[in-house]
Amino acid sequence: MTITVLDTYPAIRGILRSPLSERPGLLRAMLEPAAGMYRYFPGEVDLVEMHRMGSGFPLDRDEKRCEEALEALHDADAWGRIERALDEAVAVQLAATPGITVPDITVLVVLGDPGDAHFTGTTLGMTANGSVSGYLFLNFWPYPENLARLEATAVHELNHNLRYSPGAVVWDPATVTVGEQVVSEGLADAFARQLCGDELGYTRIGVPHLDDEAVFAKVVSGLEVTGMRDFAAWVHGDAIAARYGATPVGLPTGAGYAVGNRLVDAYLAATGHTAAEALLTDSREVIDTALDRIA
Repeated sequence: MTITVLDTYPAIRGILRSPLSERPGLLRAMLEPAAGMYRYFPGEVDLVEMHRMGSGFPLDRDEKRCEEALEALHDADAWGRIERALDEAVAVQLAATPGITVPDITVLVVLGDPGDAHFTGTTLGMTANGSVSGYLFLNFWPYPENLARLEATAVHELNHNLRYSPGAVVWDPATVTVGEQVVSEGLADAFARQLCGDELGYTRIGVPHLDDEAVFAKVVSGLEVTGMRDFAAWVHGDAIAARYGATPVGLPTGAGYAVGNRLVDAYLAATGHTAAEALLTDSREVIDTALDRIA
C-alpha cells in the first residue's frame, strides 16, 4: 500500500504564471495522474472541465489572489501535513480492522476558486471526494478554519475510501439509500474526530445543525430514499442541490452531516466501538441501534 500526495504546488504556481493559452494544457497534465477518479463516468472525461465544475482555481482571472492563497497553503505545509495524517490514519485503521485491504491511494490537492460564491460561501471554501477507491480529491481555499482542518479533512475522505474499497461495503448508485450516505458521513467525521479531536474533526457545514431537532427529524424521514441522484439535497442541503440541478427537499446546508454524526455517535455509545472499529458496519445496523437509543 502506497499513499501518493501529488506535489501540485509547483504545477499550480506555474499554471498561474503561464500565458493564458498554455494554462488548460498544463492543468490537464497536472490532473492526469488522478484521472482514475472519474473511471465510472460514461464516455471520455474532460479533466479541465471537471476541475472547473469542482470549483478549482480559475484559468483566466484572479491570478494574484490565487498565488497568494497558494503560498498560504504552502506555508502551512498542506501537502506534508496531509501525507503524514493519512499515514497515521491508515495505521490506526489497520490496528482496528486488520483484515481490510488498503488500496494504493493517489491524493490530488488543488486550490479553489475565489470568484465562486457558492464555493467560498455555501461550502465554506472546501470541497472533497474520497468515494472512488484509490483516489482522494481535496480542494481548499486557505481560510484559517480550513488550514486548521487539513488533516481532519483528509482523514474524513480516507474513511470513505476504505469503506467503499473492493471487498468492503458495496456501493450501487441505483439502490444505495440516503441512510447509507448519511451514516458514511457520520462515520467519516467520527473517524476524523477520533484522530483530530472534536474541535477540528467535524465537517464545518454540518456543525450549525448538530442539535437541530427539526433537521434531525426531516433527514430521518428520508433515510430510505433510494438512488444517489437524490442525495444532494438530503445530505448536503438545498443550496448545494440547486447548484447541481437537483430537487430541494427543505434542508439547510450540511444537514445530512449533522444527522450522520448524531446517529453514529449514538451507535458508538451503545456499542462501545470506536469509529475505526465501525468502519464497515452496515448502515442499517447503525441507524436501528441509534434510533433505539435516541428514542
